[in-house]
Amino acid sequence: MRKIIIYTDGGSRGNPGKAGIGVVFCNEKQQCFKKYSEFLGDNLTNNEAEYGAVIFALKKFKALFGGKIAKASEVEVKSDSELLIKQLKGEYKVLEPKIQSLFLALWNLKIDFKQVKFSLVPREKNKEADKLVNDALDGVDKPSLFS
Repeated sequence: MRKIIIYTDGGSRGNPGKAGIGVVFCNEKQQCFKKYSEFLGDNLTNNEAEYGAVIFALKKFKALFGGKIAKASEVEVKSDSELLIKQLKGEYKVLEPKIQSLFLALWNLKIDFKQVKFSLVPREKNKEADKLVNDALDGVDKPSLFS
């Protein structure tokens, strides 16, 4: 495996409120091959959801491809969250205690990869991940087919 690009987004309705994530896996030719939409829970902030999306993405990568491939892979995580990307690049301090624990969890996951790079993208370039966040949040308000 050469390089995988992962678009991530997290959102919270209410901030804090119900939170969800969207994750899109693409190859280096920008061909997307996996998409995930997950509800995280209630009483979470946007920033917690943004971190949750990246943590989910790196864990999912390892689950899909295994640790051996992860060790040989270069992953580029793209997000439209300036706070997230600048904290992960060391440009902003991580002051909030809840975010500090998420930052450490994410940092520890990076060790399992050859390289993890973080890039800030404009919202327009992250539309699919954003749509998946909204799908996760909209699904919470809708009754289940089995209820």
